[in-house]
Amino acid sequence: MANTLTRQVESLRDMTVAQLREKYLQVFGEPTRLANKDLLAKRLAWRMQSLAEGGLSERAKRRAEELARDADIRLTIPRASLTPKTVTAPLRSDGRLPLPGTVLTRRYKGRTIQVTVLSEGGFDYDGTRYRSLSAIARHVTGTQWNGLLFFGLKESA
Repeated sequence: MANTLTRQVESLRDMTVAQLREKYLQVFGEPTRLANKDLLAKRLAWRMQSLAEGGLSERAKRRAEELARDADIRLTIPRASLTPKTVTAPLRSDGRLPLPGTVLTRRYKGRTIQVTVLSEGGFDYDGTRYRSLSAIARHVTGTQWNGLLFFGLKESA
């Protein structure tokens, strides 16, 4: 009998997902929505062995029941997790940047450059959204600049 069971379990490896799902229906008596071949094969192998060997001993079943009775099992979802959490404090990816809404001003070659720090990240200059201060400094000057240095948020080294 053990030899037959071993062959049956080994044959699961060669089955397709559709064949495994059909076998699952036969063995468990109910259909499955699983589509993972390895998981289906493992569940089938466990169930086939359980049916052939008799499953858990009475002592093991009693112990499982004891553990289940003593477990602090939640039967409902906590109310707090049902309501979405809102973050009210503005998040800054870089601590050197000012808070959203701040307007940075810089005079450059007789022009006044004003940049607004956006709450969703990035910066607004002249109606265009930029990802970094360096991109704005490059746009204004035509050369590569450190944006923090250009807008006076960092001292030169």
